[in-house]
Amino acid sequence: MIETEITTILPELRAALSPERVIADPDVTISYSRDMMPLAPSGRPLAVVLPLNTAEVAEVVRICAAAGVPIVPRGAGSGLTGAANAVDGAVTMVMTKMNSILEIDEPNRLAVVQPGVVNLDLRKAVESRGLFYAPDPSSYDWCTIGGNLSTNAGGLCCVKYGVTTDAVLGLEVVLASGEILRTGRRTVKGVAGYDLTKLFVGSEGTLCIITEATLALRPKPAAPVTLVAAFASAEDAGDAVSGAVAAGLVPSLLEIMDATCIKAVEAKTGVELLGGGETPAAILLGQSDAGGAAGRTEMDLLEQVCLGARATFAYVTADLAEGRMLLQARRDVLPSLELLGTWLTDDVSVPRTQIAALIAACEAISEEVGLTIGVVGHAGDGNMHPTIVYDASDAVQTQAAERAFGLMLDAGRALGGTVTGEHGIGRIKQGFLAAEIGELGIDVHRKIKNALDPQGLFNPGSMFRS
Repeated sequence: MIETEITTILPELRAALSPERVIADPDVTISYSRDMMPLAPSGRPLAVVLPLNTAEVAEVVRICAAAGVPIVPRGAGSGLTGAANAVDGAVTMVMTKMNSILEIDEPNRLAVVQPGVVNLDLRKAVESRGLFYAPDPSSYDWCTIGGNLSTNAGGLCCVKYGVTTDAVLGLEVVLASGEILRTGRRTVKGVAGYDLTKLFVGSEGTLCIITEATLALRPKPAAPVTLVAAFASAEDAGDAVSGAVAAGLVPSLLEIMDATCIKAVEAKTGVELLGGGETPAAILLGQSDAGGAAGRTEMDLLEQVCLGARATFAYVTADLAEGRMLLQARRDVLPSLELLGTWLTDDVSVPRTQIAALIAACEAISEEVGLTIGVVGHAGDGNMHPTIVYDASDAVQTQAAERAFGLMLDAGRALGGTVTGEHGIGRIKQGFLAAEIGELGIDVHRKIKNALDPQGLFNPGSMFRS
């Protein structure tokens, strides 16, 4: 039935956009079927549309609503939960052609952008004006702002600057009715009515389609001072993180890599991060963008905290090339693990005092399932990304990877954490969300969904089951 509806509305879609931006060839549409989460279910889009502006988005929504055809919004496909995965019989709306930076307002430190703008392109554009867009997911060189908004993405700088929602002043969205709604404001303060902006950020395309965002900018930070510290155990690294928090330090980033990740990066890059010798159990990478003497002082204090937590090596540098090399090593973790097999990265946040306990739990799970698990993450805010490496062609290993994925989420919750810090729920963590927020929490979610999308046509099956 749905296939018939798609065939019926294709002429309408082509009239609303243009024939070349409405794709129905299955050999092409299949390439839009999934994001980077290998275990999340996906369907086959029967049509892919690429709008250029809000009016086109609204018209596509109206056409699909009249025919009862679902819509799955999609950005660059860098997501890690299946939230952008296609649904059988649906239209996949790809937002990447809506990629204009509409305004950079320097006096008010804000930017207005379309959802297809690449995160790094926005950062470069505002940095040329002496400004800074803070959210920086690891895929920032190709992920889009719309995807960041839909998942409430985080990044390496979250410890100081927060996640995506902390940088959003307002949105323009298309509702399931095809109506266009503006939320939020351009002012620094504003508490008029419910905070619909924060409701839509992180809603994974289940409540609306975001077509424009007003984003808060910051003054461009000073050149960073960088610290690297090595530890003989994850417990010692965890003590250093706790010590930094207790000392009141708020670095611009504080990252952790375990031995598995360190070895993988060194093998891929051919660079020994600490100049050779025995691989430590964990390293911490810290940066301060406070500027000048203040940045050096902050990292010197962090160095003393690390040494007090039994670091076997600690080094602070103001050299930009060294700092970039160390930070690039952190960003290279997933591509490096990919050389060992298919990677499946998890996303679990725990209290910062429980980081070592989570790493220990991941080591135990690795032994239990017989697969390699490397742990990397944002130590400054407790958001860890344990990553499983397995052979996707081996059904036994695939099943073991899926089991490990769930066991790590359970371990995080048992330590007082949450099943996602920045990747979202998508189509892979629905049961874990229900376990975390309870039956009443899911019921409230459904009521909000039903109020805004009574036909259930926006990204059905993502986040929770209707």
